[in-house]
Amino acid sequence: MNLTDMRAIIRRDLHDEDSDNYRWTDNELDRHIAHAVKDFSEHVPYEQKATKSTTSGSRTLDISTVADRVMVQAVEYPVDKFPRRYQRFALWGDTLTLLGDEVPDGSNAYIYYGKLHTLSAQSSTIPSRHEDLIAIGAEGYAAIEWAAFAINRTNVGGTMTPREFLDWGNEKLRFFRAELKRLGRRNKVRLAQLYTPYYQPVSRSTDYRPG
Repeated sequence: MNLTDMRAIIRRDLHDEDSDNYRWTDNELDRHIAHAVKDFSEHVPYEQKATKSTTSGSRTLDISTVADRVMVQAVEYPVDKFPRRYQRFALWGDTLTLLGDEVPDGSNAYIYYGKLHTLSAQSSTIPSRHEDLIAIGAEGYAAIEWAAFAINRTNVGGTMTPREFLDWGNEKLRFFRAELKRLGRRNKVRLAQLYTPYYQPVSRSTDYRPG
């Protein structure tokens, strides 16, 4: 699915298919779609792997060229070993610091990271099973935006009132955000099976208070 297809689905769901009297312009819908895609990316980022060369004797890596980065999940160094060797790391801005016993010797490291998804006129990185969820989020944002604009104005765009659009949009966004939260939790569980977390989990059963 591309951006044009997504926009058509959203117009159909919003009952805004009269091209001579659109309630939302294409640019307005594109902005709401981009908002939904960004929200989705924060919870289910596009998984990528970057190869970065290290500097001999230095534990720091400049990852400023890793564009549209949402998070760094793991760092493999040295690479292509079995079992794979993942390093503890710290991230400050665009500087990644390896904290393990291995001091880089100038060879490559692999950075496993999540980045923003794209949805353009040509292509999309959104998994097909989640395209409807993006549409729901964009529809919610569009409905709320129109409701805010239409308050205290004469309703000439159909039978739904601004209040009805507001309620409908909020319901859409409640579902959208609940699904993002659920997908985000599931994604973390799956990733944790692949990589040892850098931060140790907090115990929910041990009391560490002073005796």
